[in-house]
Formats: sequence, C-alpha cells, structure tokens
Amino acid sequence: MTTVSRHVPRVDRFGVSDLLAEAAAGIGARPGRLVLTILGTVLGIASVVVTVGLAQTAAGQINKQFDAVAATQGVAEPATSSGMNGERALGSLPWDAPERAERLNGVEAAALVSELDTTGLDVTAVPVHDPSAARVTSPSVVATSAHALESLGGRVVQGRYFDAGHDTRADRVVVLGADAARRLGVVRVDRQPSIFIGDRAYQVVGVVDGFVRRTDLSSAVILPNGTARAELGLTTPEELHLHLAVGAGPVVGSQLPTALAPNSPETITVKVPSAGSSVRENVQADINAIFLALGGVALLIGGVGIANVTLLSVLERVGEIGLRRALGATRRQIGAQFMVESVVVGLLGGLVGAALGVAVVTIVSAAQQWTPILDLRMVGVAALSGGLIGLLAGLYPSLKAASIEPISALRGGV
Repeated sequence: MTTVSRHVPRVDRFGVSDLLAEAAAGIGARPGRLVLTILGTVLGIASVVVTVGLAQTAAGQINKQFDAVAATQGVAEPATSSGMNGERALGSLPWDAPERAERLNGVEAAALVSELDTTGLDVTAVPVHDPSAARVTSPSVVATSAHALESLGGRVVQGRYFDAGHDTRADRVVVLGADAARRLGVVRVDRQPSIFIGDRAYQVVGVVDGFVRRTDLSSAVILPNGTARAELGLTTPEELHLHLAVGAGPVVGSQLPTALAPNSPETITVKVPSAGSSVRENVQADINAIFLALGGVALLIGGVGIANVTLLSVLERVGEIGLRRALGATRRQIGAQFMVESVVVGLLGGLVGAALGVAVVTIVSAAQQWTPILDLRMVGVAALSGGLIGLLAGLYPSLKAASIEPISALRGGV
C-alpha cells in the first residue's frame, strides 16, 4: 500500500493584528524617546508647510500691491536717437494726448507731466530777495494736465487741484507738493497765499501728497500746462502718464503709438506692464528655494534620527526578536514589525508638523492682517511625506532585525 504524502501549507502563527500590536507596543514603550525621535520630522515638515504657505500668502499680498501700482502704470514719451550731438527726440507728444489715450479701452486716466527749466529763477514764498540770507535750493517746477491726480495716484491735502479752465486761460495758479509746501512755509491755502517763481507771483490753490507713480511730485511746485507754455517756455510735453486697467498693458502698448502719432507711430515709446512680472517670480522662486532647502535639511536630520532610534531599538530588543523567531515568526514578519514602527513614527511627525505649519501660517497672517492662502493638497502631501521618510529611514534597521538568527539572538538576550 502506497502512502501519499500531502504538502500542508504552513500557517503563520503571527497575523496582521499581532504585527500591529507588537509595533504599537514598541512605539509606546518609551514616550520620551518617541517625542525626541519625531521632533526632527516635525520641524522639517512644519518648515516646508510654513515656507510654502507664507510664500503663497505673501505672493497674494504682493499681487495686490503689484496690481494696484505697477500693473496699472504706463508711460509714453517721444522716442530718441543717439548721435554725435547727444540724444535727439524723433517726435513729440500732442497736447491733446490725454484725450486721445482715454479713448482706448483699458486707459482709465491720462495726464501730461513735464519738468520745467527754471535755471536762474528762485522759487520762494516772499517777493523780497535777501542777499545776506543763506542760499536755499528751490523746489523743482513741474507742469501737468488738469486732473493729473487720477493718473498719478495722488490726493488733495488742502484746497483743490487746478482744472481745465485754469489750463486754458493760463492762470497763474500752482499746486504744491506736501514737502514743497513745508519748505516754502505754506501751511494754509484758505488765506490765498502766493509763491514767486522769479519775480512772478502765483496763487497757491492746493496742497497734494500721496503720489504712488511720481513720488518726486511731493517736493515739487505744480502748475498747469497752459501757464507753463505761456510763461515758462514749455514747448512740448515730456511724458504721458497712464492709469491702466489691470491686464490692459500689452493691448494699450500696441495701440497707443498709433493713437498719439498716426503718421509716425515709431516716434513714440510706450512703457506698459507686461502680463506677468518675471523679476517678482524669480525673486519669489529664490526665496522659496532657500527655505525649502532648509526644510529639506531638517527632514534629512529627522530621517536620520528615526533611522538611528529604530536601529537602537533593534539592538535593544535582540532577545525579543529571538523569542519571536523561536515561536514561529518569519524574517519578513520581524522586518515588517520594525518597518511599521518606523513608518508610524514618521507619519506621526508628518501629521504633527503639518498641523504646526498650518497654525503658524494662520497666526502670522492674522498678525499681519493678511488673508492666509494655503493649498490643502500640499498640506496633505507634506503630512504623508513623513510616512515616506519613516519608510526610508526604517529600511536598513528592518533588514538588520530580519537577519538576526534565533539562537544567537537568544544567547545574546540571556
């Protein structure tokens, strides 16, 4: 009679529940060590979340300021050519340039601005010149269109800005920048003060400040274009300043030269904001790279810490490993136990670090009165990356634990 032997598959004595129970016991055995182990991962993940979160939040604030000033600012001026006698203007801006520009879609306001040559003319608040008094540098004198504040982003502090009637009649009126008013000693305009440019008196009708596009005008004496043409020799305007709608720069830049000089648009140079700011993006990218590099270093330190502690745990628990092997645990199960411990430790560090990073971004944004901007997908990836770090850090210690022989382990553990 022939006996047929059947291969009975080996049944593991240790299942998934045993694996998780042993890993949990190993993790919770030393709470103090656990806290110190995950600290590096917490700092690394938190620094990455804080860096990306604050970068996104700050970028939102930068965009608001950029859109409010740089993205809405444009300038047109005559083109020039360089020769033996210096630069020569190829064309000129028309005096009705603001009206022509404002007909274009995307141009919300426009104004002419010209620096005036007042060489030999003192700008003072008194008609009498005292030869013995110390010489004081006179404020600069600038001519603008009426309603220039809408294009230059300024505000009236006292009085008013001159209007189109003053410009047309060439009235002797001026508006003072706030700094120029202080230098000239003009503190009130309701008493109809006057200043003198040379020997001619000009009535001060207002004081202005807060220029965001031509900050130099805060220290200048400003008078109408018509007055400058009639009395100070202004022949052609120098610059046309534009207040643009956000995103309208490229279109306005292509259309404005033809609107200002239909027969020779090449004689007009227009500077408008592009669709994006490469300088701003490059600076932001450099800042992000620096802080992400610091976060990467912290993550590396955290991973090394997990690897060291896991390896130390393997060496401390050689007797336990030998006993489990003697009771039927396989190499794979021993290695999986320490791998799970390492992954759980890394995942704990990632979760705590991501939560800490979100809290820091929220607190800093609230302190600065910013709107926090944070990509939740990035936060989730950052938290899960802690588990990946634990996985990589626990690879070698797990292999080390799996390679321990039961007999040598039991001998070493006795």
